[in-house]
Amino acid sequence: MARKTEQSRKLQKRAEQLIPGGVNSPVRAFGSVGCDPLFIVRGQGSHIWDADGNEYVDYIGSWGPLILGHAAPTVIEAVIEAARNGTSFGASTPAEADLAELVISAFPHMQKVRFVSSGTEATMSAIRLARGYTKRKYIVKFEGCYHGHSDALLVKAGSGVATLGIPGSAGVPEEFTQFTLALPYNDICALDQTFEKFKHQIACVIVEPVVGNMGCVPPARGYLEALRAITAHDKTLLIFDEVMTGFRLAYGGAQEIYAIKPDITTMGKIIGGGLPVGAYGASSEIMDLVAPLGPVYQAGTLSGNPLAMAAGYATLSYLREHKDVYSKLDKLAGEVVAGVAAAAKDAGVIMCHNRVGSMFTWFFAAGPVTDWTSAEKSDTEAFGRFFRAMLENGIYLPPSQYEAAFMGAAHTKQDVQQTIAAAKQAFAAVHA
Repeated sequence: MARKTEQSRKLQKRAEQLIPGGVNSPVRAFGSVGCDPLFIVRGQGSHIWDADGNEYVDYIGSWGPLILGHAAPTVIEAVIEAARNGTSFGASTPAEADLAELVISAFPHMQKVRFVSSGTEATMSAIRLARGYTKRKYIVKFEGCYHGHSDALLVKAGSGVATLGIPGSAGVPEEFTQFTLALPYNDICALDQTFEKFKHQIACVIVEPVVGNMGCVPPARGYLEALRAITAHDKTLLIFDEVMTGFRLAYGGAQEIYAIKPDITTMGKIIGGGLPVGAYGASSEIMDLVAPLGPVYQAGTLSGNPLAMAAGYATLSYLREHKDVYSKLDKLAGEVVAGVAAAAKDAGVIMCHNRVGSMFTWFFAAGPVTDWTSAEKSDTEAFGRFFRAMLENGIYLPPSQYEAAFMGAAHTKQDVQQTIAAAKQAFAAVHA
């Protein structure tokens, strides 16, 4: 039976009259996969249901935060209990320090943390803090890495080793990005040349230690170590953007897996248990520059919102007490990634894959995918056909070739078997 879409289409048409594109975040429009967007009305465990009653195995999990699954009882109960006491006060609550203590305990370099309401706020604030600490102007980011939509980070890279920032969005003056240097990811030579050219001028390097926003792309062997060494030598601060990877790849994030200590860590997603949240943390020496103690200003009316703090505390407490969840996620994610890849090979479909723990991407490319240049060689039309076929078979994947998928603790072996079976049928559509 064909998947029903009438209600979602009606809701989309209504939303388009009220909201730009009918969506509050562009990827939700399904523009790159050539089909109508879903309107989700319910989630439970590893499954979601749309407005037409269609049920899907969900590999997005709200783009990463729902590591315990949809409507996890421990999280829901914590939010309800917090809400009974009020939803927001614009004043300090005990829950802020409770969550801060859990976050700090997971990251050895961190002594203090500041909560905000989004990953964009976290990275923007971390960069401002790095500039305030080093008294330098330039920042380094990497092609294909996304750190939110603040002006200085919306840069598309041009040719050359270190391209001065060119705005990647209308409404961003070139002056706002002139101190942003965009480099190819996983290229140590580009790093060396850039730091030689801009010696003692770079305030910070911000990087997703495992990239999730050009699809899942892990660091090459020795790359993060080189980043750490060159930034330390130049007295440049190293910022790990662990908004996506923090508490997902391991309890201590990517920096635990790769044994690298950054100077500043930004976080979001999982630390809010599905509610809006972000955070940045570092040593006391660095963090004490933040107002009200220091001259680096940052504020937010809903920062440390009690509902988000409660959801985050419930989620992190569960992960701290059940750290075996990470080995289970790694095993299950490995099974689904390998199973779909094997089905592609059997069908003669060109595909490669990357995975780190419970983050993964199937690229419709010969591979390997190690940076943005290799990622953008993917056959996005083939991915679109695959996405649509999987959707028809009850599997909800990220609606973009360049977004990572996520496995959660609520996923089951049955989900994996259903996904592989759906992929075997879907690959016929890829060849169409």
